[in-house]
Amino acid sequence: MKRVLITGAAGFLGSHLCERFLKEGMYVIGMDNLITGDMRNIEHLMPNPNFEFNHHDVTKFVHVPGELDYIMHFASPASPIDYLKIPIQTLKVGAMGTHNLLGLARVKKARFIIASTSEVYGDPLVHPQTEDYWGHVNPIGPRGCYDEAKRYQEAITMAYHRYHELETRIVRIFNTYGPRMRLNDGRVLPAFIGQALRGEDITVFGDGTQTRAFCYVDDLVEGIYRLLMSDYSLPVNIGNPSEITIGEFAEEIIKLTGTDQKVIYQPLPQDDPKQRQPDITLAKEILGWEPKVSRDEGLRITYDYFRSLPKERLYEESNHRGFESFSASK
Repeated sequence: MKRVLITGAAGFLGSHLCERFLKEGMYVIGMDNLITGDMRNIEHLMPNPNFEFNHHDVTKFVHVPGELDYIMHFASPASPIDYLKIPIQTLKVGAMGTHNLLGLARVKKARFIIASTSEVYGDPLVHPQTEDYWGHVNPIGPRGCYDEAKRYQEAITMAYHRYHELETRIVRIFNTYGPRMRLNDGRVLPAFIGQALRGEDITVFGDGTQTRAFCYVDDLVEGIYRLLMSDYSLPVNIGNPSEITIGEFAEEIIKLTGTDQKVIYQPLPQDDPKQRQPDITLAKEILGWEPKVSRDEGLRITYDYFRSLPKERLYEESNHRGFESFSASK
């Protein structure tokens, strides 16, 4: 039985990856420090004899007994509301966490994949974004803690690939959505749906003309799986190229939820990307991958999930569990 370590396992995307690799017949070791992850995302997996969970911070030394075939580093705050509150932890998991796990992959002779992001392109001057675009990032802006952590991740991963001949993969993930997103994580889709469910006005930052392209989580997981199993070591964009303005998206959410909210506008945060759309030509050519789930279908599934949550979940605050134990010096 193949064995895979998945960091960030209790997060939105990590939990879906755990499910997928269990279905592929692998033994899955999930790891998370639960600062932004949530055990409710993986509690249904705990009875599975082929799943184990380790509560651990990967910025500390990582030890996993036995053989490992794959290491998937998906641990990181991923939404602005998180990484703006815990910027040092965000940088550490991108730098020290990646270094620790690359070292583990080298010892175990495991294939290694990192979750990079479309944020490495920053506020792009090229549209749509191709993998050979170097990006337009403000390294000292408020978002720099996340953008530069991910850019460093890519750099050290390629260094291990070239110097130690480690098998590595890099997936650049674009906006993704689906069940188990946190309503309070600050990203546009759960924010809009949460506001609709609470009967609040929908808040659009900026004038609503900025664009995003949303990929349903099952499509993303399929792309990640194919990339991990491929022999391609350079970055690959995985996302849905169907682009929409945030203003149009707000109207779609109002129509989906059958609510009658007003749309109110607030100033655009500093360095917020004006356009975001993946060029997935490479994924099509190398992986034979493209998204299958339409936005209408994916939004219906996601809305039904959020609507099924207990009412108190609609009002939960951001859940930096254990964050009080971290000092600014760490």
